[in-house]
Amino acid sequence: MIRSDGSREQQYTAALLRHFADLRDGTHGGAGSRRDKERLYVTAVALLDPYARRALDEMNTGLLLDTGEVAATGVRPSSVGGLEAVWALSWPEQHGAGIKPILIRAYFGLEFLHPHLQSGTVGDWPLNVFDDEQAAAELATLRAMASADIHNLVFQLGGDFRIIPALTSTATARTRGTRRS
Repeated sequence: MIRSDGSREQQYTAALLRHFADLRDGTHGGAGSRRDKERLYVTAVALLDPYARRALDEMNTGLLLDTGEVAATGVRPSSVGGLEAVWALSWPEQHGAGIKPILIRAYFGLEFLHPHLQSGTVGDWPLNVFDDEQAAAELATLRAMASADIHNLVFQLGGDFRIIPALTSTATARTRGTRRS
């Protein structure tokens, strides 16, 4: 985005500016009614979908050695009111440990002015996506959310890294120069 002074604005600050402008104006992407905001939210989820899947697929390949499965709910009513869409990465070690999968959640709470993003273990980010360029710019945030989530899941197990196949696979450990005992 080019600012009026001609300098380039960082994409993440542009998203925050959209978020704060919505707070200031009491709108979401220019929409004032809940119905119009929900339409924008549904569109944002569709725009975000390939990038949420990509972030989780990258983690599945890099850390889980393609043993995981990415699932998405699409937009659905939330159990606490409002709307949500969830992308989840689950894998055998996670199931065996009895912990939740890695989650990325887009939600629009019933009393909220606008929607947000959230991971399974880490709080809220604004969701102000109205076109594919803005959705693509969220990939770094989605990667950070998934990374924070898997980090926190390991620590829910007392630091048990054995849920990460890339650290327990003998072939991978040799390839990466990691010594195994």
